[in-house]
Amino acid sequence: MPYLTLTEIEAVAREAHAAQTDKAGRPYTEHLAAVAEGVRVRGGSEEQIAAGWLHDAVEDDALSREWLDEAALPQTVKDMVLALTKRKGEDLEEYTRRILATPGARLVKEADLAHNADPARLAVLDEATRTRLTAKYAKVRALLGLPDGDQA
Repeated sequence: MPYLTLTEIEAVAREAHAAQTDKAGRPYTEHLAAVAEGVRVRGGSEEQIAAGWLHDAVEDDALSREWLDEAALPQTVKDMVLALTKRKGEDLEEYTRRILATPGARLVKEADLAHNADPARLAVLDEATRTRLTAKYAKVRALLGLPDGDQA
């Protein structure tokens, strides 16, 4: 069975997250597109770009774990998506260890963090949320061994 193309993966992700908005009320698909583009500009592979489109699908219940298991995707894409899927009750140390142990996943998370921490996105949030998220993103970056302040 041939694998889904990046165009098909983008369409699946856009459809799955169509009704979802981010914390600022923006269409969630804007975040997915920014992460996929962030992976691309960082030199990521097509498989990493695919994982960028799908990185929140299972965590947000936009697509089921069963869908992912059965999807026409390379195992490496499935592995990255599962590595990037934060589990209920999981602490950041466990989560980041799994990302670091999964080939390709760190670059996708780097692009995700860069978009999440974009000052323009954070500026529209209330101060308490902005402060909490800024600290959380900095901690994850440190646990992943990423330099501070990469907003590309």
